[in-house]
Formats: sequence, structure tokens, C-alpha cells
Amino acid sequence: MADNKDKKVLNVPALRFPEFTGEWKEERLDEIAELSKGVGISKEQLSEDGEPCILYGELYTKYKSEIINEVISKTNIEASKLKRSKKNDVIIPCSGETAIDIAVARCIPFGDILLGGDLNVISLHKDNSAFIAYQLNGKRKTDIAKLAQGVSVVHLYGENLKTIKTYNPCLQEQQKIVRLLSILDERISTQNKIIEDLRLLRDAIMVEHYRKCNKSELYIYDIGEPFNVMNLSKDDLTKDGSPCIIYGELFTTYGCVIENVVSHTTESPNSTLSTKGDLLFPASTTVDALSLIAPSSINEDGIILGGDMFGIHVNEQYNSNYLSYYFNIIGKKNLAKYAKGSTIIHLHYADIQKAKITLPNKNEQETVANLLLKVEHKLNIEQKMLINYLNTKNFLLRQMFI
Repeated sequence: MADNKDKKVLNVPALRFPEFTGEWKEERLDEIAELSKGVGISKEQLSEDGEPCILYGELYTKYKSEIINEVISKTNIEASKLKRSKKNDVIIPCSGETAIDIAVARCIPFGDILLGGDLNVISLHKDNSAFIAYQLNGKRKTDIAKLAQGVSVVHLYGENLKTIKTYNPCLQEQQKIVRLLSILDERISTQNKIIEDLRLLRDAIMVEHYRKCNKSELYIYDIGEPFNVMNLSKDDLTKDGSPCIIYGELFTTYGCVIENVVSHTTESPNSTLSTKGDLLFPASTTVDALSLIAPSSINEDGIILGGDMFGIHVNEQYNSNYLSYYFNIIGKKNLAKYAKGSTIIHLHYADIQKAKITLPNKNEQETVANLLLKVEHKLNIEQKMLINYLNTKNFLLRQMFI
């Protein structure tokens, strides 16, 4: 029997198409691509016509899969000094909220797209850009996160990115892996469309009812008493322990109504626990002021609340589920004007407590809230299906890449 030191260990993934047997080649990013940076285009410079463009924030909000098949935004500003994509480019944001979230790679399968500032541009020499984007979002995500710098806002620079190691098979194998993953991405896209249609239905019901009902004006401080939450982050989450909600989950995990808390912590609460009917607001974002107006009502008692958010104990004469739908659907623009900041946008109770709102009576609130909850339950089912598809994709990203 040969000694273990004589055995050759091949660079191959755990899951592979049977017709491919060759070793995957280890290559630094700067060996397979030229790295550069986009040139600033602001949201205010977007227009209905002009040349297609991509802004860094859109990688978090508009382009959900690795392959950008259609560019959504346009600008008509002078473009002679701006950065244009080449066919087969990969782009990654230069800044984001957390180190792990900043590794959002997207490929552009066509050229001549204007690329805004705060975008790292990876122009590949020969590899498949979708394959590289899938790899960077999967196996290399942690490697990229380690290079990010900063606390409140983290930054990622091309000078650091060039040292990232990639593992690449022949072009034919890259293309076959991309075809499989892109089929799954198409199903994910369809599921997202189902979810979006349900949200549009929910919003339309709310808007139509609000338009017709009788309303009275009041201040936000009339709806209940504010309370603070403890300092709790992703690092404090555990498999077991007390149920908890952290700030980021208001954007990623929960909708307007929180009925089944998914996270736990062994941290001891040092602040107020939830009571059924509380309203939770996120307190900051790096996206925009409108996205910050995303409160959730809590339909459970005794939940540990933590992170960058604030809460309101809602008075009995108001329905907290209705209030959540109201702020998310009707009152976004009204409250967004009270948000402060540019790179990091903040919203605190002290900023909005004297904001005026108009609401129907509690009976009207409960009628529409109960109807909207039925749509919300259907939304939750479809979102669970989406999570299953995403988990399948993440499994393949772990198994099909080194």
C-alpha cells in the first residue's frame, strides 16, 4: 500500500458532473482578471431615458441572482468619463452594512453598461463570469468578508480583492455548472414574483380601504409608549435559548406581522421583553430613508428584543397589526422625511413622536387587519418555499465549488 504522503490530492469539488475529471486550478483573482472601480453616479442622476447603468446599492435591492439579464436603471448624464462594463465582467460593491453581506457578486453578460461609484469591477480574461460570481458568493464569501474594513459601514477595496484565491475547472465544466444553477435561479425568480404579487395585493387592499374609511388625525405619541431594546447582534444568536428578534431580521426574515420567532439567544435580557401588540421599528440603514420605514408588529409575549431598533407599546384603542400595515404601505413618505443622515440613515422615536398621522377607528382597523393577515399567511407560505429553494442553491454552491 502506498504511503499517504505519496497520494496526490486533487483540487475537485464534492459534487461534480461525471463527464468531468480534471483537476481544478488554483488562481488568484488578479491572475484571471483585471480589477478596476466604477465612477460615481448618484440616485438623483437616474432618469427614465438615457444609457443603462448600475449603482452599487442595486446589487442589494434589485439584482437578486448572480446573472444580471436586464439592466433596470438609466441615466442621461455626460458619460465620457464614466466606467463602462465589458462583456463578461463581474461586479462587487465597495461598501455595505456588514462584512459578510458585502460579498455580493453579480456578472454582466453584455458590455457598455455604465458602472457607478462604489463598485469593484472584475474584468475576466477567459473564465465564465457567472461561474466566478457563483463562486465568489459561495465558497469565497467568507474570504471576501475577512478583507472588508470598517464598523458602521464596511468597505472593500480592489487592492485587497486581488489576493482572493479562486478554483477553476475547464470552461466547459464552468458553463455546465452555470446552466444548472441558472435554472434554479429562474425558479427562485418566479417565486419572488409570486411573493411580489401577493404584496401588491395586500397593499392594494390596504390603500383602497384607507381611501374610503373615515379617519381622525393624531400624533404618533398618542398611539403608545416608547421603549428601548438591549444590545443584541448576530453573534449572540444560538441554536437554543430564549426566543429573540434582532434588527436585521426586520428587513430579511419578517414582514409586517411577526407571529413565529425563528431566532434564539442565551443572553439574559437587560431591557424590556415584548408584549403582544408591540410595534418594532428599525433605527438605521445604508439603503434609503423609505426602506427604513419597515416596522413589524409582534404577536407574541416575552420575546427578547435587541439591536438597532426601537419599540412602541401600543395602546388598547389601536390595532398594532393595522399600524404596521399603515406605516409600511401608507405612511412611508410621511415618516421618511424625519430620517437623518446620508451614508447611514437614522430614525429614532424622538424624531417621529410629533409626526401627525390619520387613522380610522379600532373597529375599522381590526376589519382590514384581519383581511390582510390572511394574505400575510399566504405570503409566509410562499416565503418558506423561497427559503427552501435558496437553501438548495446554497447547498449546491457549497458542494459544487472547492
